[in-house]
Amino acid sequence: MWAARLGLGRLPTVERHGRVVSADSVSFVIEGLAPWLALGSRLALCGAGGSVPGEVVALRQGAATALAFEPPEGIGIGTPARLATPATLAVDGSWLGRVLDPLGRPIDGRGPLRPGPRPRPLRAPPPPAGRRARLGPRLDLGVRVLDAFATCRRGQRLGLFAASGVGKSTLLSMLASGADCDVAVLGLVGERGRELREFLEDDLGPEGMARAVTICATSDSSALMRREAAYAAMTVAEHFAAEGRQVLLLIDSITRFAMALREIGLAAGEPPATRGYTPGVFAELPRLLERAGPREEGNPGAITGLFTVLVEGDDHDEPVADAVRGILDGHVVLDRRIGEAGRYPAVDVLRSLSRTVPGCLTGEERALMQRARRILALQAEMADLVRLGAYRAGTDPAVDEAIRLAPRIEAMLAQGKGERGSIGSAFAALAAALDGAEAGPGDGA
Repeated sequence: MWAARLGLGRLPTVERHGRVVSADSVSFVIEGLAPWLALGSRLALCGAGGSVPGEVVALRQGAATALAFEPPEGIGIGTPARLATPATLAVDGSWLGRVLDPLGRPIDGRGPLRPGPRPRPLRAPPPPAGRRARLGPRLDLGVRVLDAFATCRRGQRLGLFAASGVGKSTLLSMLASGADCDVAVLGLVGERGRELREFLEDDLGPEGMARAVTICATSDSSALMRREAAYAAMTVAEHFAAEGRQVLLLIDSITRFAMALREIGLAAGEPPATRGYTPGVFAELPRLLERAGPREEGNPGAITGLFTVLVEGDDHDEPVADAVRGILDGHVVLDRRIGEAGRYPAVDVLRSLSRTVPGCLTGEERALMQRARRILALQAEMADLVRLGAYRAGTDPAVDEAIRLAPRIEAMLAQGKGERGSIGSAFAALAAALDGAEAGPGDGA
């Protein structure tokens, strides 16, 4: 009341400003704002070409080092910098079917997005471990090879490990359109700009788009934008999970997210460690990945996460792959040789593992899966001998069975992009493939 009488409500809002005192190709040093800044604070750099959003990545001796989200054109020595609002997304249910950038701006040409009533911070802690719900029932992913050999539960987190060009994008589209979920959230980190519309319109299709929210930062985006794409996708998924929905979160790829973190860390002055990755990369990976999963007890919603890992040079023990594999609840390996042989999805069954399989298969299903694995392993072990003619049929009944049945299993694992399956149909097909023990020697050729 007294403020109104004195006219205090009409006083202009006080804004704190600093200025750029040095700059290089990736970062800016700003003075005058240090007492009010923290790591991660958002800034607006007011250059000649307009305001450019930025973020504080380091604080040293009264100065702040910042990076820009967008090309820093027109920013130089003396450019004003002011505090901006913290990073949040006001997610709304009307965002389904839309494509946006990591700052929450639409990029699909369909007009503005309607903001939700409650902004959510992009950086948030995972649900408390002691109050987090347990994994839910098993989940139909719609892909036979995964449903049968890497069976997934609601709230589980799986890694898809593959080199480039092995079919990750196609597999993601099959999951986004075929998995049994209420909402799919796609985080495309460092995606080729040319492929975005092809992926959405051809691979995902209208049915998949209708229940999906897509966040995309293309490969030419800044490191901050590529990093923020993963945070934004996780934030959108948390919004729908908080409403009690079953969310499928697909992020492609965690490796490009880690590369963006490396660029940011090096610009902030962190020392390079393993293969040039800074220590902050391996601290940030679990902070992101642990946010997926079941919500707190009492909330039926869950985030089932599938995260692709781009293994460099087919090295599955490189630092990012090794770190992610230790955080997640299972890993699926895509092999180039399987794809070159013409079987897609090119999942290497013997190298893939879901840590929740013991708790979500019946005894009969487990026996089928284990028998199929033994057959595929024995066939792979004997393949060179058979190819060279060094093995004679009839020498070992187990080898004869593996040679006969392995092609049947491989044929069952092949699946077209438009096909959709379930766990029940996957095990029925596997049982049919294995029901050939009495077939003739030439059967399955």
